[in-house]
Amino acid sequence: MTLLTTWPESGPGTLLRRTADPVEIAAALEPLGVRYERWPVREDVPADADSETVFAAYGPQIDRLTAEEGFTTVDVLGLHPGDDPEYPVRAKAAREKFLQEHTHDDDDEVRFFVSGSGVFYLHVGSEVHAVYCEKGDLLGVPRGATHWFDMGTRPSFTAIRFFHEEDGWIATFTGSAIASRFPDYDTLAAGYEQEKDAA
Repeated sequence: MTLLTTWPESGPGTLLRRTADPVEIAAALEPLGVRYERWPVREDVPADADSETVFAAYGPQIDRLTAEEGFTTVDVLGLHPGDDPEYPVRAKAAREKFLQEHTHDDDDEVRFFVSGSGVFYLHVGSEVHAVYCEKGDLLGVPRGATHWFDMGTRPSFTAIRFFHEEDGWIATFTGSAIASRFPDYDTLAAGYEQEKDAA
């Protein structure tokens, strides 16, 4: 399930919103120009499925979204702990790349989570919105929106990425240290799991 948490940009001392209701999340994100959808989850798709398996499983949804938005490139990105001795190095480098506040001048950032989870942080106006996404969630951050993404210290996810531009992910970094002021993925995920266990 998705979790939306909103704070003032000054820091997380004041909680402005916290909801796991998909209707409320969609209503809160729509005015920000953020696309949020829930796709039916394919439980028969392994968490670390390869691109061919993912495309076969989610073909109709991919085709619909590509037709609606005019995407030219769709790919699958996966990062999972396992037997790969390079995983710690690759995971750290990937996390650091996305963890700094940035914008995309020429493209939206659209991701569908096939498995695993991650948090998009949207810095809009005087607020920061943390959108904790799990499998089945699609999130589209509009071009020009200031944001960052955290996959945690031990990333484990597979995501479909949609691009209008063939060059793929190109970021303009703001140089701000704002990301360091807010709870990271590991903190949010741990709290969320405790809440679900208690429910």
